[in-house]
Amino acid sequence: MIKRVILVGILIAGLLLVGCGGQGSSEQGGSGSKESCDVKNPPLYKEGVLTVATDKPAYPPWFEGNPENYSGFEGEVANEVAERMDLPIEWVVEPFNKSYAPGAKDYDFDINQITITPEREEAVDFSDGYFDNAQGVLALKDTPAADAQSIADLKHVRLGAQVGTTSLDFINETVKPHEEPKIYETTNDAKSALESGQIDAFVTDLVTTVYLRDFEIDNSVVVGKYPRNEQFGMLFEEGNPLVGCVNKGLGQMKEDGTLRRLEEKYLQQYLSVPTLKE
Repeated sequence: MIKRVILVGILIAGLLLVGCGGQGSSEQGGSGSKESCDVKNPPLYKEGVLTVATDKPAYPPWFEGNPENYSGFEGEVANEVAERMDLPIEWVVEPFNKSYAPGAKDYDFDINQITITPEREEAVDFSDGYFDNAQGVLALKDTPAADAQSIADLKHVRLGAQVGTTSLDFINETVKPHEEPKIYETTNDAKSALESGQIDAFVTDLVTTVYLRDFEIDNSVVVGKYPRNEQFGMLFEEGNPLVGCVNKGLGQMKEDGTLRRLEEKYLQQYLSVPTLKE
């Protein structure tokens, strides 16, 4: 009788542990589900297709071509992930400052120079990082901002950035300018503000500042860059187990050199910019 009681107790304890383990896994959300994604049968927003979002317009060198068949660095990263999952891509539009809001997403993931931050991770999940970002400062030539060589020099100029970006964080937390920065809904809005003289300098990711200088804004100069230990990641609805499948493909791309080759092909020419002094 004593043995039977002991055995029953052990069985009950075991069942309780299994129950707690299952509950704990579901409560972990993204971190628990990242390891359980079946690449051969991934959980997709639409059956048989990988639905990928980005903003509009989508700027080179991150995206090139048309939305039906994007190339460019981020376009190719998404294409490679889809290819390794043996899936076609369907591209959809998602504004940058809407992407990291909490709630359901009508796509599988968003790829749009979105920096992984603890604050954003409270509302969404991210893949592993695929690019180390730095902030860039763009100004018009023959203006005081164009001669800045340090963070201290930027304190005296009128700065602008897109809403909700780490570029705006950089202005507020690192530069701490004497005048409140101007905040814009889109990169296009900030670009127009710089061209019209509403601001002296526009802060965004380094590669985009160089692209704008070379192809979009006449008589402009990239003042410098400032590394902030930021990484871009693909963004998912919180708890989406597809993160695990995407990370598998991304890990393979890092190991076999694909990611490095894409960076060299699309981004290398944009990275040689002087670093702003403290």
